Amino acid sequence: MTEAAEAEGILDPVSPEADGDAASADPGSEAALPSPEAVAARPMPAGRLAELSVRDLALIERLRISFEPGLNVLTGETGAGKSLLIDALGLAVGARADTSLVRHGSDSARVEALFDRVPEPLICVREVSAAGRSTARIDDESVTAARLAGVAGRLVEIHGQHDQQRLLDERWQRELLDAFGVLEAERAATAGAVEAWRANHAALAELALDPRELARRLELQEHQLAEIVGAKLRAGEAAEIRGRLSSAQHVESIARGSAEIHDLLAGEGTGARETAAEAARRARDLAKLDERYEPVAERLSGLAAELEDAAAETAALAERVEHDPAALALMEERLSAIYSLERKYGEDEAAVIAYGERAAAEAERLRNLEASRERRQAEATRLLEVVASASSALSRGRQTAAQLLAKAVEEALGGLGFRETSFQVVVTRRSAGPAEPAVEVDGERVAFDGSGVDSVVFLIAPNPGEPARPLARIASGGELSRVALAIKQILAEADHTPTLVFDEIDSGIGGRSAEPVGRSLWALARSHQVLCVTHLGQIAAYADAQFRIEKHQRDGRTVTEVHRLGPDERVGELAQMLAGAEGGAGARASAEELLDRAETWRRSARGE
Repeated sequence: MTEAAEAEGILDPVSPEADGDAASADPGSEAALPSPEAVAARPMPAGRLAELSVRDLALIERLRISFEPGLNVLTGETGAGKSLLIDALGLAVGARADTSLVRHGSDSARVEALFDRVPEPLICVREVSAAGRSTARIDDESVTAARLAGVAGRLVEIHGQHDQQRLLDERWQRELLDAFGVLEAERAATAGAVEAWRANHAALAELALDPRELARRLELQEHQLAEIVGAKLRAGEAAEIRGRLSSAQHVESIARGSAEIHDLLAGEGTGARETAAEAARRARDLAKLDERYEPVAERLSGLAAELEDAAAETAALAERVEHDPAALALMEERLSAIYSLERKYGEDEAAVIAYGERAAAEAERLRNLEASRERRQAEATRLLEVVASASSALSRGRQTAAQLLAKAVEEALGGLGFRETSFQVVVTRRSAGPAEPAVEVDGERVAFDGSGVDSVVFLIAPNPGEPARPLARIASGGELSRVALAIKQILAEADHTPTLVFDEIDSGIGGRSAEPVGRSLWALARSHQVLCVTHLGQIAAYADAQFRIEKHQRDGRTVTEVHRLGPDERVGELAQMLAGAEGGAGARASAEELLDRAETWRRSARGE
């Protein structure tokens, strides 16, 4: 849900239409007032940002800020470093490191964020060196930036000025609708059904062979298989034949040497066998006198037997040496046939045999190709029915959610100064082209993809009597920022991200439109900690805690400092925000009135 709600808070140039609509709204109106029950029922999630420490980051030399659970507002002159604090927080939760942020003359920048996570606080540290190296730690354990983002990134959502354009993307509008409708299960079912259909479709495409090509491939596989099977190969056969042929080339030397070995081992009177046998007899005689000779006698008897066996085997080997020319010719012919098969199908007999097994399998597959194709086609029909069913369920969920979201956004926009604005969420189905894969939904042939069969577009009619048009074509910067805030406020009901950060949510919003925005942010801050950078006093007046960011000269260097404002200091800061440094007593009176009005509204919202 957190990722699906990132599109808010980004702002375009100011729109006269936006302020024109807001001018008709009474700042003291109850339109943006949430019910006391709603305010009281919203629990603050654990994991809020309790403290942020920054050292040697751009203009920041050293500072430490403690934040409140509710609405924290950062104010100050342009360029003082308000957005720099947001960048620092981004580093602490795993954003990409930028070495240009390291303060000039420093070796590294360091950011530490303390979150009041249950059951114990979480400390996230990020250091960026001027040389380009980045390190991260979670509770003193070194981690990667990706790991840091995985842990701390779930605790903070940062909405910067560039994010707002995502709200104009109709694909992102569909994501927001699904998030609002809690349609994750329906989306997953649709995506899974489409993926299964695509896999079957790819397999079916592989079975689409021309009959002549099929016949050619089958004939080739059967020929190869017949050639290999007919050869009746044995693993190691070629090596065996090579050995026999090598022996045949030296038949006379082998015969002569074998005879000599036989004579040495088993020759009459002089052979080793008879010598060993005589030694065994004498050892047995000694064993009768001394039993210790018994093992020697047994070993000598065994040796005599071994010598006799060796002599017999030598003679047998000599007899098996091939010397028949016809037999030798057959062996050479067989070896040539084996080499021919190896050149075609593998480096040795085992590889050729394995090739034959694959050829047999492929031939079987080709013989059954038509049956496989019919099964795949039947499966394609079934899977398209699954896609249609899943897409229909998702589409129905979107239709229902669209009505609820449109009503909720319209009501929220009313509280933000758009009293007579019409907001619609239109869900349509994409008609399929003649050659495009399609499913039938409610009797209509529609295209589909992993997101289903629907297109979603947000329509807005900010002026009564005018037709609603797509948000991307009609919304001004001020309108878009408030639509974004309205959607964020609605989605926040189901969003468990503890801390929401808005960098200059007031961009494109005039002073008369700002007070409802302040109220909306305050209401959002009852269930989430909110940090907001703003230039408008009408928003800052609703803060639970206000911080002034300012630049000073120190030892010839510019430094940014942060100061939490007390009640009287807030009056002075708001007066400057309303009328500039020369505002005087009138500006202070206006600031005091703004703070009083904000406090009165808050008490009413709390049911006090």
